Amino acid sequence: MTSHEPLDAATLRREADAVLAPLVGAPVGGAALREDQWRAIEALVRERRRTLVVQRTGWGKSAVYFVATALLRARGSGPTVIVSPLLALMRNQIEAAERAGLHARTINSSNTEEWEEINREVNAGTVDLLLVSPERLNNPDFRDQVLPRLAAATGLLVVDEAHCISDWGHDFRPDYRRLRTMLAELPADVPVLATTATANARVTADIADQLGTGAGEHTGQALVLRGELDRESLSLSVLGLPDASHRIAWLDTHLDELPGSGIIYTLTVAMAEEISSYLSRRGHRVVGYTGRTEHADRAAAEADLLANNVKALVATSALGMGFDKPDLGFVVHLGSPSSPISYYQQVGRAGRGVEHAEVLLLPGREDEAIWRYFASLAFPAEEQVRTTLAALERSDRPLSLPTLETVVELRRSRLEMMLKVLDVDGAVRRERGGWTATGRSWEYDAERYERVARQRAAEQEAMREYARTGACRMEFLRRQLDDLAAAPCGRCDNCTGERPEETVASDSLAAARGDLTRAGVVVEPRRMWPSGLPAIGVELKGRIPAGEQAHEGRALGRLSDIGWGNRLRPLFTAGAADGPVGDDVFDAVVGVLRDWATGPGGWASSEAGATERPTGVVALSSRSRPELVQSLGARVAEVGRMPLLGSLEWIGEGPLGQTNSAQRVRALHDGLLLPEAVAKAVGQSPGPVLLIDDYTDSGWTLATAARLLRRAGATAVLPLVLAVQG
Repeated sequence: MTSHEPLDAATLRREADAVLAPLVGAPVGGAALREDQWRAIEALVRERRRTLVVQRTGWGKSAVYFVATALLRARGSGPTVIVSPLLALMRNQIEAAERAGLHARTINSSNTEEWEEINREVNAGTVDLLLVSPERLNNPDFRDQVLPRLAAATGLLVVDEAHCISDWGHDFRPDYRRLRTMLAELPADVPVLATTATANARVTADIADQLGTGAGEHTGQALVLRGELDRESLSLSVLGLPDASHRIAWLDTHLDELPGSGIIYTLTVAMAEEISSYLSRRGHRVVGYTGRTEHADRAAAEADLLANNVKALVATSALGMGFDKPDLGFVVHLGSPSSPISYYQQVGRAGRGVEHAEVLLLPGREDEAIWRYFASLAFPAEEQVRTTLAALERSDRPLSLPTLETVVELRRSRLEMMLKVLDVDGAVRRERGGWTATGRSWEYDAERYERVARQRAAEQEAMREYARTGACRMEFLRRQLDDLAAAPCGRCDNCTGERPEETVASDSLAAARGDLTRAGVVVEPRRMWPSGLPAIGVELKGRIPAGEQAHEGRALGRLSDIGWGNRLRPLFTAGAADGPVGDDVFDAVVGVLRDWATGPGGWASSEAGATERPTGVVALSSRSRPELVQSLGARVAEVGRMPLLGSLEWIGEGPLGQTNSAQRVRALHDGLLLPEAVAKAVGQSPGPVLLIDDYTDSGWTLATAARLLRRAGATAVLPLVLAVQG
């Protein structure tokens, strides 16, 4: 039975400090809350108030909700529900809760086999804290069966990393916006705590406004506790180096000189994998950590870093919010994030429990291209949104993502993001089996989307300014976060005049150049047709028959890497001039062909089952780069002493564009033509065919072309392209 008797502040404060001691590893009576920590706890426990805490990383925001939970549970309140965005953060929180004597459980995508048991524990009242991911909030079963009971029983709702609520925040997540519904449905006396380290004035006001959506006495005016954002332990520096070879050679040369263990952040998965592999070969104890890393491997990597068994994790933003290692000695960014707020959040991993930590930014020329790519994933145009809504409204059953892909020209990731936003806005609803329209009116807020786009552009310009400023770097970041107390830190490279050592060891530079000029990336073939093709007039479904599949192919490099990616990217930028393939690029292509031929399964290898030597070359016609592709095909045929059999022609209307799999296959099915003369040439000299193109993204052009060539008599189709996205 929950007690609502008036609480004596002094008694409550003593209890709170007593809970804090084991949480921070102090003896009884050896720890005391900061004043703002106590004020937040008092607001939650005594006043049952909605509270927003905006404080720097390492300030102790988690201590507020752990202590408040212990006090509320002691007075009969239900469990605390923490909405937490990342598995790494959840693991840290569970360990910390145990130190405070609290029993914590989590419901997330990695422990589905435990959900029923956890639900029973929650219903039995033995769980003190339940951590859930924002995506769980709209899982149909969880939303309809578990969430209503949880909202009725919750003693405290915590929204961790609350900047994700706001579309002005650097890491907006549509799933977080569903908290509006939960906030509105909570009983009036259930306190709510939102926490973040990275919210400027606009984001803070937006979060506070969203907190005030319930029926409680204080919900209309959330208490905001905002502190100074200086990090006294951090020394910020920027080092501009000539090229990617120098940057990774710098890491090889100086990594062991950096204090303790730390994190090397990259902007893409490909870069993280590339750098971790390179540094490992150079003898450094590093581990990669990305969104592609398996859950078990992520947990092992985090444990190794926490135990200082590795010098660094080479990570994307998948290792971000909330990862807690107090003695983290450094954070290096190989490439500049697009937002100073995001950058502040990531460097905040370092120096929580040590007096000095190094923070270094190594910007690269590929940064801007990567920013443009992620900017291209913004909210879709109104026509695409209306098409999706119309399809849902016409259907008498839920439509799955693969089905919707057949009617709207959006890639699955953008389509799913759009549906989540529409769900938050009340226009659609996720059900078992897919999505349905609610029938509620919905307006396309073009003005808001344009404002957000302008804000993102302003943030990118701020990061350019951060890299080139001669003023205090910490003060610059604090002003970006609207910290009114921002002042020169006296610790950064600009304040002290002490610059990072620029020199790199000659052997490191030679190794880096060799690594970055090494060409060759495997191109995996498509093996299954997209779902729903028969519904749009394409009678293809299921597994692609073995006799119609492409074989494993090769690309010179990835556009997202920092080796060949930087050299190839200018060829594929909008408006780039077409022309014959350059000698340096072609020489690298020859090297890729040589390695391919002599490697495992290659046509020049002696192993059983090796691919036969190609008997001809076929190119794919290109509207944007016809001279590049044709010259590449002709030169490959010449150097390989094979006939150039001709080209597949694109007769479809307009370019393929950035469509989803189903739409792309339909366009290719109707628009890619194998001319009769080329088909005849393929059939007259049956054998493997080298299929030449400039670029592959989804893989469907290569898959469709391979099907046509195989049906014409090619015994195998071996794709060879210059670049692959990813």
